[in-house]
Amino acid sequence: MKARIQKVLKYSLFFLVALFITINLFIVLSGRFYMYKGIAHTYLIGKTGPTIYDLDVSPYATIHSADVPSKSIKNEAFNQFELPEKYRDLIADLETKAFLVLKNDTLIYEKYWGGHTAETVSNSFSVVKTLVAILIGVAIEDGDIKSIDDPVSLYLPEFINKEKEQLTIRHLLEMASGLDWEESAKNPFSDNAESYYGSELRRLVLGQSMKSTPGKVFKYQSGNSQLLGYILESATGVDLSEYAEDKVWRKMGAEHDAYWSLDKTLGDEKAFCCMYATARDYAKLGKLILNKGRLNDEQIIPSWYFSEMVTPQQLTTREGIPNYRYGLHTWTYLDPEGKVNYCRGVNGQYVITIPSENIVIVRLGSKKKSLVTIPKNKLHDADYIEKVKFKVGHSSGLFEYISLGKLISSER
Repeated sequence: MKARIQKVLKYSLFFLVALFITINLFIVLSGRFYMYKGIAHTYLIGKTGPTIYDLDVSPYATIHSADVPSKSIKNEAFNQFELPEKYRDLIADLETKAFLVLKNDTLIYEKYWGGHTAETVSNSFSVVKTLVAILIGVAIEDGDIKSIDDPVSLYLPEFINKEKEQLTIRHLLEMASGLDWEESAKNPFSDNAESYYGSELRRLVLGQSMKSTPGKVFKYQSGNSQLLGYILESATGVDLSEYAEDKVWRKMGAEHDAYWSLDKTLGDEKAFCCMYATARDYAKLGKLILNKGRLNDEQIIPSWYFSEMVTPQQLTTREGIPNYRYGLHTWTYLDPEGKVNYCRGVNGQYVITIPSENIVIVRLGSKKKSLVTIPKNKLHDADYIEKVKFKVGHSSGLFEYISLGKLISSER
């Protein structure tokens, strides 16, 4: 028995050594050195991927809070709402860290779990894509960018060639660039993984080739957002974090500093993700969206541009149905009870606005529910598609957060 155990241990050790050598050879020969950092910050410490608390994984730039922060106004029934059991289960099962509800610019509910507090900053992931879109609109209004339909090559000379010259800023904003970016939150070999853990972000995104004609099909790609970040820096001559601080963050009355991850020390902001902020300041971003880009008697987002942001663009989706879900780097849910405009991140980060009811909902957490899709056997079922067309591409969790926010609002 002892000899058998020793034999098993021996072969297990050989297997682990062989696996270690194979992985290292692959990384070295493929040039994917970013994987060392990824492995060190995930598998070696018991994680399976990026988390909302990854601030110290990469260098970062600071986005300073307002000199005179806008304090949240609480109503007299603040936090008196008791969560029904089904929502307590939802909160627990998806490892929710924060849930805030504002009604008529007043904070009516604010709860935190798992050690998260009102002062905790956490990763927005793709919520920040909407902020990047807002900055594009500001730059156009300021005259730094001429038009939303400008060719990308006007700002990034790497795109001056026959293949890429048809690509415009609008194509990037509507996620219809036709570029060859591989979008995946789980594949360690994807462009997303390299952009998150790598140190040569500019080389990665400027080296993309055209895969299909832009402006035709909605295909969500984080590389589009990163290109928008580089366009902003080229057009304004200002670092992305500094521009965000000056044009939006401080004007919102942010209560806390925010932090934007860089690909390396003194490097480039990860415009596709990775701004860290508090739940209350995410709520202020929600108020800006809810109020159609206007705060404190100032139109921060140009009115014409805001209208474009929250209007689903005329594209086809991968399911073969019209795009009802996405404007310009902003998600739209055409709820029959009232349209919803929102931002979302990969682990279920949400900044949700419901204009018809003047509600802002912020949900932060570590897990999410699956997206609504059309089953293969229903792709040609016109009646079925008609029933679900407005929900396809949205997480089922979104609808539950909307329902909970409305319930809290109705009982304030």
